[in-house]
Amino acid sequence: MTEFFANYDTGEFYDEMFAAPGQARPHYQRLLQRFTELTEGEFDRKRDLAALTLLRQGVTFTVYSDAQGTERIFPFDLIPRIISGEEWKKVERGLEQRITALNLFLHDIYHGQSILRDGVIPKDYVWQAAHFRPEFMHFNVPQNIYIHICGTDLVRDRDGNFLVLEDNARCPSGVSYVVQNRQVMRRVFPNLFAQHRVRPVEDYSQELLNVLRYIAPAGKANPTVVLLTPGIHNSAYYEHSFLARSMGIEIVEGRDLTARDGKIFMRTTKGLQPVDVIYRRIDDDFLDPKVFRKDSGLGVPGLVDAYRKGNVSLANSIGTGTADDKVIYHFVPKMIRYYLDQDAILPNVDTYLATNETDRAFILDNLEKLVVKAANESGGYGMLVGSHSTEAEREKFRGRIRKEPRNYIAQPIIPLSRSPAFDEGVIRGRHVDLRPYILSGEKIKIIPGALTRVALCEGSLVVNSSQGGGSKDTWVLEEEAAAAE
Repeated sequence: MTEFFANYDTGEFYDEMFAAPGQARPHYQRLLQRFTELTEGEFDRKRDLAALTLLRQGVTFTVYSDAQGTERIFPFDLIPRIISGEEWKKVERGLEQRITALNLFLHDIYHGQSILRDGVIPKDYVWQAAHFRPEFMHFNVPQNIYIHICGTDLVRDRDGNFLVLEDNARCPSGVSYVVQNRQVMRRVFPNLFAQHRVRPVEDYSQELLNVLRYIAPAGKANPTVVLLTPGIHNSAYYEHSFLARSMGIEIVEGRDLTARDGKIFMRTTKGLQPVDVIYRRIDDDFLDPKVFRKDSGLGVPGLVDAYRKGNVSLANSIGTGTADDKVIYHFVPKMIRYYLDQDAILPNVDTYLATNETDRAFILDNLEKLVVKAANESGGYGMLVGSHSTEAEREKFRGRIRKEPRNYIAQPIIPLSRSPAFDEGVIRGRHVDLRPYILSGEKIKIIPGALTRVALCEGSLVVNSSQGGGSKDTWVLEEEAAAAE
């Protein structure tokens, strides 16, 4: 495969693998050597083996906008992304700092609201947040933890520095692909891991189960934990079933649970069984039709009452969506300074708020140079990439911004780093981001690996699977191994 890399163009972007044309970064040199030893036939066989493995394991997702509504095999690229141990250590410190501040923020806004009284964040931004739940003011969540599972999206700038693009604090998805990607790579390249001393990701499910047990109602030594899914038609159902199976817990839909006397029970062939902890993969709005959306058939009538009485715990807690509102995201560095008296280790991307008159004027005049995002959308929806838009599309967004300024932010178009990816018989640079997963329980744990999403379409900056993106296995090296490379 030597010729595959011979004409590889590092371009004007930070390249994950190459410091310069033909010059691999130190922690990539062994990988480059191994790949250049492969013949084209061997590489094709390994790609076929990877695809077959994913197919047999049912690693799929669904695109809601697809008229056929079919499940798809998650696109997977064989060339892994490698992060040195030293660099990962900084990422870990930054993520731990960030999740600590976000949990303190959520506790504050649902109790004393000191950060609002002190004017650090304008109170209207919180009160108008789509996922702020004032009915849970002064409610004490188990162990004072609101966000138990968080997926924080990172990107590199042109100089290779990591920036935080957004936080996913409600029902972050994608971690199953981290574990499955690793299993595929171990099968396809079994000897590479020993050579590189890659840190394992396979214990994620056990760590997650530890977190869920930690927040169980008081006195529950061996709590019953379940995973609540919207059902088989949800785009992330594969992940729901994978995580439940990996943790050894039941996967349930709302109809499998019932509330009685302020407690939650699961219907089983042996009768009703008490449930202590629910890892819910359903947004707040659909959790309980008695409290939130009355037309929801996904949740459990009476669940909120049981939650309020302390008879069942939820992960993540109700109301955490305020923390991943993209307007609130703008203020996270200020939260870190306010609560922790520290500077943010991982800075935000520069963000313009459409509610600010000066920012709004700048956004409206420079749409072709910006990425515009709806404050509470995800998956690449409700977004305009100005450089890839038409004048008609920009005019449509101008109207939306003027009509609902609180619902929009804008950011400069970040020249995302690129990583080599196989495309139609050639290795080409494709833009990538990074989603590490943070677990917050008795301690904060960060899985030493992440979901690297790849924009497989040439020139695209949108990495979401729902928008045509794929993924890579992400290798985090042991620190001493990284130093020796």
